[in-house]
Amino acid sequence: MARRPLPRILSNGTAQIARSRELARTAADSATDVLHPLITITKGLRRLASAGRRRWTDTPKDKRGPLLFLVASVILVVALVPYGPLLAAIILMAAAAWHGRDRTPPAPEGPDESQTQRLQSLYEALVPYFSTAEDPAPLFAHGGDWEKAFPAYEFDGAGRISHLVVRYPAYFTDGEADSRARIEQLLTAKSGRAREYHFAWDEEGNQLTVGVLAPLPTDIAAQRFVTAPGETVLGFTDPTQVHRTLPLTHGEEQRDVPPVVWRTGIRSTEPNLLVMGQPGSGTSTLLRSIALQALQYGDVLIVEGGGTGEYACLTGRDGVLAVECGLTGALASLEWASQETERRLIAANRARQSGHPAPDDTRRPLWIILDRPSAFAHVAAADGYKDPQSLLQIPLRHGRAANVTVVVADQFDSADTLSDAVRQHTRARVVLGPATAAQLEAVLGAPPHTTPIAQVPPGRGYARLGNGPVHRLQVPATPDPYDDATNDAHRQAVLALLPPRTTPADAEETLATEAVVEAAVAETS
Repeated sequence: MARRPLPRILSNGTAQIARSRELARTAADSATDVLHPLITITKGLRRLASAGRRRWTDTPKDKRGPLLFLVASVILVVALVPYGPLLAAIILMAAAAWHGRDRTPPAPEGPDESQTQRLQSLYEALVPYFSTAEDPAPLFAHGGDWEKAFPAYEFDGAGRISHLVVRYPAYFTDGEADSRARIEQLLTAKSGRAREYHFAWDEEGNQLTVGVLAPLPTDIAAQRFVTAPGETVLGFTDPTQVHRTLPLTHGEEQRDVPPVVWRTGIRSTEPNLLVMGQPGSGTSTLLRSIALQALQYGDVLIVEGGGTGEYACLTGRDGVLAVECGLTGALASLEWASQETERRLIAANRARQSGHPAPDDTRRPLWIILDRPSAFAHVAAADGYKDPQSLLQIPLRHGRAANVTVVVADQFDSADTLSDAVRQHTRARVVLGPATAAQLEAVLGAPPHTTPIAQVPPGRGYARLGNGPVHRLQVPATPDPYDDATNDAHRQAVLALLPPRTTPADAEETLATEAVVEAAVAETS
């Protein structure tokens, strides 16, 4: 049966709608230009009428009679004078046009004195980096003109630079990271600290664009995100970095925020995640958020090395296989996870060789979440046990084919204790909290295009998925609901996401026995 082409209204309807909107907008602009004098006169008449009404209201009652007599006399004289009504109408229209004019003061052209001084000082500071003695016509020179070097600039309400375009000579080594870092550090110091700047280098055009980034929202609570199976929201970033937004609920308001989505599963190129940070930077918060999202479609195994009970709220929940805080339980759980990964691989391989789909028990995702596994290393070495990280080799290497995902979080002071398997097979990376440029590049594999600041809120950092760009990241507020210092709104949000508690098998047998005993007692009585 031949395919019928789509109707024209469906095939090019979008283009027609866009063209109609453009025509309507052009017509409205033209009408506004043509009717601008009439609009100005109407606005002036309204202002004159308001002024007359106020004058009449302010006039005492005993003087309103003489005032009316004076107005009537003026109207009579104007009516009797030749061409009086015409001249009065012209004068009234002129007064209305004068009072109806736009009284907004024009924007000043160019920077003021303080802004000029700031741009000149910034220009002088860049002279040693963007000039050389062999240049016959230097763009940067002491006492030179800054207008040629800064073709575009903007200032905020406080008088600080918010946007700047810098032209630099072609011989500047903009391809070297050290040269870029020096310029970025200088611009950050001269433009104002305690702000995050984004640097966009255009090597072909020899231009550097500096922009001030708005702070990321820190008030987004944990909630059900609109994602597909296999997608996990790590946090939220700048709208210019990603091409997707998520509808979020913030109290009674709803807004769209750009997320950093991490994709896992069989076809994922970054199946495992490594999170690094300082104490109190929000690594446990991120792991709680990941666990709550993973419980929608899979099972979760949690191993906590800190022993602070950050995941006690997940104990005994539906889909949570175990929450281990001790060395013995961690070893047993990770050994089971390694064997389960092998079993899934064997079962899936046999099914493929037989031409059948993979079994259902191998399709359900299994998440292995480890918080500070380095804390077990010293205890295991002292007691003669193996390091729990050695049991992660099979899940890390072959977990993607078995729908097994590994998430590891640790601190910078314990980065040396991470095993080679964790370093090599965690292509998705997150760094939270204050960190130096060297630490960021060591973990993420690439420096961020923004300047890190010293004081950051919990859950703030950077994320990089594989070989992709480095994103600024703000983790959604997912605190421990059993912590007394937790905000009540955030506590209720986390409690609403927790799965129901699972009744153990022995508890079910006990309840059945009690029911039988109660029935027997009822019959005898």
